[in-house]
Amino acid sequence: MRLAGKVAIVTGAANGMGAATAKLFARESARVVVADIREDGQAVADAINADGGEAIYHQLDVAEETAWELLIAETVARFGRIDILINNAGISGVADPDLTSTETWDRLMAVNGKSVFLGTKHVVPVMRAQGGGAIVNISSISAFTGMDKVHMGYNASKAASHLMSKAAAVHHGRDGIRVNSIHPGLMPAMLGTRTAAHMPKEGRTAIFARIPLGRPGRVDEVAYAALFLASDEASYISGAELTVDGGWQANA
Repeated sequence: MRLAGKVAIVTGAANGMGAATAKLFARESARVVVADIREDGQAVADAINADGGEAIYHQLDVAEETAWELLIAETVARFGRIDILINNAGISGVADPDLTSTETWDRLMAVNGKSVFLGTKHVVPVMRAQGGGAIVNISSISAFTGMDKVHMGYNASKAASHLMSKAAAVHHGRDGIRVNSIHPGLMPAMLGTRTAAHMPKEGRTAIFARIPLGRPGRVDEVAYAALFLASDEASYISGAELTVDGGWQANA
């Protein structure tokens, strides 16, 4: 088991990539905290426990500092340590048709960017005290390039997650804490997202033509990337970015 003896927090774990990651980590023997603002996270924790794993659900607004303080305290009280933090929670840059909305900018930066800072800030003291840990931030290929019909706040927030990963890797490497980022490409929709599945046929064809592998990604493909970076197999990898995009970036 690749995560035996480890405790992992996965944010945004009520659905999609977060749920897939939480379930995979549990299958690899991690004890998992399913953290999400949505109460659907309880069903994910229940499914893990029913499958023989060990998980708890914790309701979390990732943009609120006091909520992070409570999460860290509860996790340590329950499990005694925190080995892995997966900062996965995020919101879409196409949910609001007004791509110049200041309110949407603020929300994107809070949920996609500030949350990564807060999670890192509050988990590092625990990891430092126990001799190390691994943080994996789920960013996006949108961190690398501008995109039409996507709010600029989405690109900015995902770029913030990317660069914070590198900065945190530098700041905390001497504490035995590794920090890396994952950059998914076209994936199943976040909540409230307009996706290729809802586009006219010609639009879908154009998107898939850009992807060398010719298809959208699967959430479990991101989960396996997170598993590698969180595991001891990646013990000399820190400050790196891993694209999970079917070759999209290579075809720029």
